[in-house]
Amino acid sequence: MAEARLAAGIWVAAYLRRLNLSDIPAYVTRHGDDTAGAVMVKCATLDGRASLWSREWDFQTDQRPWIQLSQGAERDMDAEIARHISRDPDLWVIEIESRDSITLLDQQGLA
Repeated sequence: MAEARLAAGIWVAAYLRRLNLSDIPAYVTRHGDDTAGAVMVKCATLDGRASLWSREWDFQTDQRPWIQLSQGAERDMDAEIARHISRDPDLWVIEIESRDSITLLDQQGLA
């Protein structure tokens, strides 16, 4: 039986709160489906560069770890996000501003 998943809107609210508690500015730049929308995280390093993160199924472990999809020029990450949105209209996008590329996605409860 499939593992129960937390609704996307609740997960996003908890993630934004955790980022806020760590003094990491973050914004919802695209509000997806509250129940079942996928989430992408863009981490802008404030120097014109960014990285893009998403959860992917690991079929060997049956887990959904966060993986870095790509990194590079921020405009390229924005273009990649636009491509994902064209395929998934329920997608959430969260943008973080972190010079040190800290996303907290590896912390307990977020992975």
